[in-house]
Amino acid sequence: MATVVDYTDALTDFIAASPTSYHAAKMMARQLRDCGFERQLETEPWDARPGGHYLVRDGAVVAWWVPEGADASSGFRIVGTHTDSPGFKLKPLPDILRHGWQSLGVEIYGGPLLNSWLDRDLGIAGRVIDTEGTHHLVRTGAICRIPQLAIHLDRGVTTEGLLLDKQQHTAPIVGLAGEDIRVLDVIATQAGLEDASAISAHELYLYDTQSPQRIGAKGDLYAAGRLDNLSSTFAALYAMRHLDQVDHHDVIVMAAFDHEEVGSATRSGAGGPLLNDVLQRTAIALGAKRERVYTMLARSFLLSCDAGHAVHPNYPGHHDPDNRPLLNAGVLLKVNAQQRYATDAVGTAVFHRSVSAAGTQSQTFVSNNAMPCGSTIGPISATRLGITTVDVGVPLLSMHSARELAGTADLYDLARIIGAFFRLETLGLRP
Repeated sequence: MATVVDYTDALTDFIAASPTSYHAAKMMARQLRDCGFERQLETEPWDARPGGHYLVRDGAVVAWWVPEGADASSGFRIVGTHTDSPGFKLKPLPDILRHGWQSLGVEIYGGPLLNSWLDRDLGIAGRVIDTEGTHHLVRTGAICRIPQLAIHLDRGVTTEGLLLDKQQHTAPIVGLAGEDIRVLDVIATQAGLEDASAISAHELYLYDTQSPQRIGAKGDLYAAGRLDNLSSTFAALYAMRHLDQVDHHDVIVMAAFDHEEVGSATRSGAGGPLLNDVLQRTAIALGAKRERVYTMLARSFLLSCDAGHAVHPNYPGHHDPDNRPLLNAGVLLKVNAQQRYATDAVGTAVFHRSVSAAGTQSQTFVSNNAMPCGSTIGPISATRLGITTVDVGVPLLSMHSARELAGTADLYDLARIIGAFFRLETLGLRP
């Protein structure tokens, strides 16, 4: 069995190799392939033979493991996560000359804490498609920076706070105007292309080049970018890779969606058809006719894994006074009466059984009534599929920052809980 240190070291390697959803998908595919999973092309007949299978759609990955004896009487045990994080995306024509500086035009992707991206050494990563239609993953080192205005020129920042205009104040600088830099030429070189004229289209994002790091007096805190939600994605991947024989016939599924931070309404997002397509095609390949497909879905369960909030010691009034999650005190069960999370009593019972089977602990997150919470893929997937769903995740500080903070024990415990959920002999969904 791995230790917490072993696990966080592996997570560090995964995060460092995954500056964008496309890179994360590539890493997941590689690790699944290395442990025997076979790639499924969506244009080919569906494979539901016993063993592991996976497909990649843009920045999303779905993997499924079919146990011996699985058939049309089985259900699906699903873990859902997402591969994207808030940040900045390059505009189609990114080069800007302003006041003697070469800058980059960017769009805001999702809801990043803008101030957390200031004065950081930023790289550019993503995918480009060349004029012949070939896809290339690219990644630069630190080549740009969003500089903050000096306090001498903004005396009000100490009394009025930092106010950033999303259009005017977030353009990163990449050099001086006289240097005649074309950033897409730099990207083309990374892709092995001659110059920018060979790029037909691109989806490129800024990323923080600082490596993840264990910190704290005991080294039990973990600082990194993209913990929302690579913390869950890696945990699900880890559990899938360490599957062995189980005492049930349910098909085990990991769905790592893209575009959660911008609403999930895409072909690779939770609001699209991806997961439903995989479940339906797997059911049919196992011999299910139309009616049996629905009975298989009715036997199924979704563990929606996304990060949650730990109590912030400097802002205690922003949290519920009686539910104050801490780092390294257990994975969160996320509850919301407005159904921003999909958790209900049935899902809660399954989660608690998984926690007990894993030998870990858990805690509950519920919002302060005056502070509306965010949402996850959980309610979206539950609405699309009608599958019983529970929302869980590791507690974080600084969520949506360029660099977030988690507890090392929580990170490992989430993987252990997912593994236990996969192995439960029965889920007990119906009386």
